[in-house]
Order: sequence, then structure tokens, then C-alpha cells
Amino acid sequence: MDKIKTQEVWFVTGTQHLYGPETLKQVAADSSKIASALDKSPKISQKVVFKPILTTPDSITELCTEANNSKNCIGIITWMHTFSPAKMWIRGLSILNKPFLHFHTQLNRDIPWETIDMNFMNLNQSAHGDREFGFIGTRMRLNRKVVVGHYQDTEAIDRIAVWVRAASAWNDALNMKIARFGDNMRDVAVTEGNKVSAQMKMGYSVYGYGVGDLVKMVNEVTPAAIKKLLAEYGAEYKLTKAVAASDTLKEAARIELGMEGFLKAGNFKAFTTTFEDLHGLKQLPGLAVQRLMAKGYGFGAEGDWKTAALVRSMKVMAAGLKGGTSFMEDYTYHLDPKGMRVLGAHMLEVCPSIALGKPTVEVHQLGIGGKEDPARLVFKTATGDAINVSVIDLGNRFRMIVNEVEVVKCPDMPNLPVASVLWKPQPDLKVGAAAWILAGGAHHTGFSTSIDAEYLEDFAGMMGVEYVLIDEKCDLTEFKKELRWNEISYHIWL
Repeated sequence: MDKIKTQEVWFVTGTQHLYGPETLKQVAADSSKIASALDKSPKISQKVVFKPILTTPDSITELCTEANNSKNCIGIITWMHTFSPAKMWIRGLSILNKPFLHFHTQLNRDIPWETIDMNFMNLNQSAHGDREFGFIGTRMRLNRKVVVGHYQDTEAIDRIAVWVRAASAWNDALNMKIARFGDNMRDVAVTEGNKVSAQMKMGYSVYGYGVGDLVKMVNEVTPAAIKKLLAEYGAEYKLTKAVAASDTLKEAARIELGMEGFLKAGNFKAFTTTFEDLHGLKQLPGLAVQRLMAKGYGFGAEGDWKTAALVRSMKVMAAGLKGGTSFMEDYTYHLDPKGMRVLGAHMLEVCPSIALGKPTVEVHQLGIGGKEDPARLVFKTATGDAINVSVIDLGNRFRMIVNEVEVVKCPDMPNLPVASVLWKPQPDLKVGAAAWILAGGAHHTGFSTSIDAEYLEDFAGMMGVEYVLIDEKCDLTEFKKELRWNEISYHIWL
């Protein structure tokens, strides 16, 4: 994920020649000032690049073509300083294949009551220039985000910053390769899906490998490399002398090095494993998966390539933010009426980026997979707001389901040595779980304490996939109506 900081968002301003050269000079100066202010904001993770003002259909089309062909441009922010007749934008917007955000703003925060005149009015026409532009976006059925507010307004900047991070994830997905070691868990429905449709809609590609291809890389790992990695384990985690000296931990290190080498050699950004296909591996990859996720790789268990891609994209959006992002699973419920909760965990594979404190390396029996006892990181998660996200294949489309949750303190569980998190779904477990099930949400999810639902809403819009939100306002009757309306809508428009 190192390369995302070199990306650009282009700031594009619409106007027209009607107002004369002096006005256009002022439009350019004002636009440059706003672009510069956004670029200097520490909240916006990529460069904001000012582009010359656009006054004709040809200049607009040329700009959109340039954006399409630019490797660094991940999206454009549009603003109409004056009135910009929207028919000028049709040809350019019809070919634009990068995400765009419509920023409805103006240079002046306040109306200068004592001095305002027609010259001021002719120059500062965003109030209706942006409405003209907004109409053509709606008329052309274009996905875009609309942010309203003064360019120095904290809320407006925050919303733009979210969109920029979503655009980074969208750009990352376009060349994302996912390695699948083995197939999906046998007879499981929700982890299946149409890989061709996924690549057409969401950009990423999925490559299948027999576990023997991975085993070959694992077996080629040198003792010196294992020794070096074991020292790293000792520095980063808590572990007993017995665990540190065990053959189990050495084998876990061997698997991690072989797996990372495989992923780097193939330029993969995400991967899957399955406990039903471990031939040649001495243990289910647990510690290796956890640490690779912490380095930015996406992961899905039991061959779940959709969740692997989702976790990677969420990690790109969250890069540098407080908190963490992980593969997750709704494992079991606490149904006490005084406080219903969900215990999230997995057999082994939860990312330590969400850990509260320093994780512990432990070795325990797994009871599934038929292999030696695997090593894993054990920890709990900090309390606070988080999200659970699922992407499913409905046959005629993909749907993204987001549930806002509240992470709460988890009691000690001395006989369950896995990484875990305890949360309260919004608005509560009964409504949240029912809505999730009605929407078809999977048991595997992307879980994050770094980003919120707005990031995923922007991301889903860029990919053109259905998005539904389960939050504190969720009403099951209305939610069921939304699902029915969406079904009709997607049959009409797809």
C-alpha cells in the first residue's frame, strides 16, 4: 500500500466565456486557492491538483480523456464557480471512467452585505451553477458523491477526505490479484460467486492454486530466515520460552515466509486458505495469516475471495488511520435480555491491527483440519464504534451490506485461546441480525474500527454495486421495503 500516497485527485472548475477575460482570471485564481487549501489539509490522504478552468465542451472532453489515461489520477472533484451550461459536460462525463465528487461550495463563506453588487453576483454563481451541473449528473444516471459546504468547513473537508480514501481503494481494486490456496469450503453457498462478474464490476481478478504450489515455497525457506523471523516474534509479541523454542512456532514462521514469498512473487494483494485443503502443510496457517493481514493483505477464510478483496479494500481506505481492519466472523451469541451481544472471532485468522495491547503468541489444539496444533496471536479488541461489512453475489448483481456496531468489553475466556471481539449490533441484536439475514449477509465480514459506513457507501457507489446500511435507525419494515425496491430497480437498470 506504499504507492497510494503518490496518487492525485484533480480539482476541476466549470465556467463559461460569457463573463469576459477578467472574470475568468478571477475564477481561475479562486479555484486554485480552494484546490490548494484542500491539498494542504492533513485529513486528505492524496494530492489535490488544480486543473485549468473549463469553458467549452472540447476542453471538458479533453480533461476527462486526460483523467482516464492518467495513472496517477484516481478521481476528480468538480465545482461550478459560475454558471456552466451543462450540455457542455455531456460528452466529457459520458466517457469519464474515474470516480467524481461534486463539491457544492463557494470561495466566500458569508455574503458581503454592504458591498454586494451585480459584479459579485455574476462571479459567485455556485448556488445555481452547481444545480445546473447536478441536473446533468442525475439526467445521465451518474454515480457521484455530493458534498455541500464552505471549502474551509471541517465537515465538508472530512467528507471529501472519506471519498478520496474510497477512491484510493477503488483504484487499488482495479489491479488487485487474489491468490486462492485450495477451493471454497465444500457445500458452502455464500463464499461462492461469479469471478468474471466480480472482475467486470469490481476490478479485481482471482487466481486459483493447488496447496502444493504454496508448499513448494514453504519448503524452500532457509533456517536463517526462520531464525530472523522468530526473533521478530519475540520482539513484537508476548510468548513463553516453551512456545518460543517450539517446533510449532518454527513451522509457523516457515509457513509465513513461504506464503509471503508466494504473494510477493505473484504481486498479489489478497489471498484465501481453507482448512479442507492443507495437504503438505503441517498446520493451518494462523499466525502467518494474521501477520500478513497486518501488513496490508486482504484475507478470506475457506476460499472466500469476495471477503479477501473487501478486507484489502478496507485496509487501503484505513491506511494511516487510528484503529485497525480485519477479516471477521460472527461466531456465537450472548442472548441475555439485559445486553445481547455477538462474539466475533475465527479459528485463528483475526488481524492484530485491531488488538488492544500486545498480543500473545500461543499454541493450542484446533480441533478442525486434522493437522498439528497451530500457532496463533491471542488478544482482545479495544472498545468503541466499528463496522461489519459483507459483499454477496445475488446472481444479477453484487450487494454490500454494512452494519454499524459498538465494540464492548469482553469478559475473560480462559478456555477459548483465539483473537476475539465482542460487539453490540446497531440498533440491537434482534433487529440488526434479522436485517442482516434478510439482506443475505455472509457470516464472513470485513471488520474495522478505523473507518465508518460513509467510506463503504462511497466505495460501493464507485463500483456500481448495491449498498444497504443497518444502523441505529434501522426499522425492519422499512428495511424490507428497501430490499424489495432495490430488487425491482436493479432488474430495470441492469
